[in-house]
Amino acid sequence: QVQLVESGGGLVQAGGSLRLSCAASGRTFSSYSMGWFRQAPGKEREFVAAISRAGITAVHADSVKGRFTISRDNAKNTVYLQMNSLKPEDTAVYFCAGRLGGWEGGPMATRLYGYWGQGTQVTVSS
Repeated sequence: QVQLVESGGGLVQAGGSLRLSCAASGRTFSSYSMGWFRQAPGKEREFVAAISRAGITAVHADSVKGRFTISRDNAKNTVYLQMNSLKPEDTAVYFCAGRLGGWEGGPMATRLYGYWGQGTQVTVSS
């Protein structure tokens, strides 16, 4: 199993940047595909980005493509989400998620991720 703890959220003005981090426990982090999801008040949780076990392949939602970048450092058991050019509509609780193995069924399916962090709040003011 893996436990996930997010950090790096906060309040930022529109156009600003934040980097979220997700630290994972355990010695098999490289066996997990990782993703970031977000949930705004009154809305369903939505896919933001995902990265393969070795960090070779990354997928980003159309709404963040060109602004956000997911990456991982398996030596540090950490996955990151670099967020640039933030917009008020990016305001949400951001969750780190992990799934053992690859992307069978697709990288965006929330239900296929078995491990979740507690979330970190990102607020973008206009």
